[in-house]
Amino acid sequence: MTDSPKPATPEAPAVQWDQANLANPHAVADKAQRVNKMFSAIAPSYDRNNRLHSLGMDQHWRSVAVRMAAVQAGDQILDVACGTGDLTIKFARKLEALGLLDSRVSPPVLGLDFTAAMLPIAQRKGQRAGGGAAQIRWLHGNALALPLPDQSVDVLSIAFGIRNVADWGAAIDEFQRVLKPGGRLIILEFSLPRNAMLRGLYNFYFRHIMPHTATLISGDKTGAYKYLPESVNTFIDRHTMQARMEQAGFAQIVARPLTFGICVCYRGIKHAQPG
Repeated sequence: MTDSPKPATPEAPAVQWDQANLANPHAVADKAQRVNKMFSAIAPSYDRNNRLHSLGMDQHWRSVAVRMAAVQAGDQILDVACGTGDLTIKFARKLEALGLLDSRVSPPVLGLDFTAAMLPIAQRKGQRAGGGAAQIRWLHGNALALPLPDQSVDVLSIAFGIRNVADWGAAIDEFQRVLKPGGRLIILEFSLPRNAMLRGLYNFYFRHIMPHTATLISGDKTGAYKYLPESVNTFIDRHTMQARMEQAGFAQIVARPLTFGICVCYRGIKHAQPG
């Protein structure tokens, strides 16, 4: 089942990211529109590039996120910026494997994305996976205005997406709004290794090799794979993320570096009482 409209026949994609706006892509006034057009253009090749350029580690990172969420019977799970559905499907499979699919929670897993072109791909993957994954409800929506009531979700995840939101701090406030007291927020996001030598080697690959190979595979014209390394290099650090989560009303915050710090999985628990 999907609430997303079928995307219209796409026009030839225009350049969204170039030297004029890549110095700090997070400061671009129309960032949301550019990100939407970028992801619409690369949606068909998104999974192929993810697997190749992470050497398959992207799926391992998502598995860590699911474990850190500590899903329980009766949980309502929302995966924001679900993209082509990899993390969303992992949550559904985890519930099924643990025998935790609850008929009282229907559907128990929701996947939401700002880019409508991603959702038909996610839906097809869920149907192919079968079982609990076939029950996922896919929603077209904005992380800054989630179409859910206050305190309606037990687990909210966002994988490699908060960096792309126009106002990441406001998104954390919105996540806090829809989470129940005691609910778990899981943020999986790219980072940079803290070791200077590793960071230098990684950025050489990230800025000078990956953009060329990923663009060749995708045929992208929007500059998506130039945006990716610069959006990571200019994004907030771990301390700032944890401090903002605490400010929004989350406690017991942890930040787990993965694969030499290439990405970090954050978890926070919503305070049982405000403040």
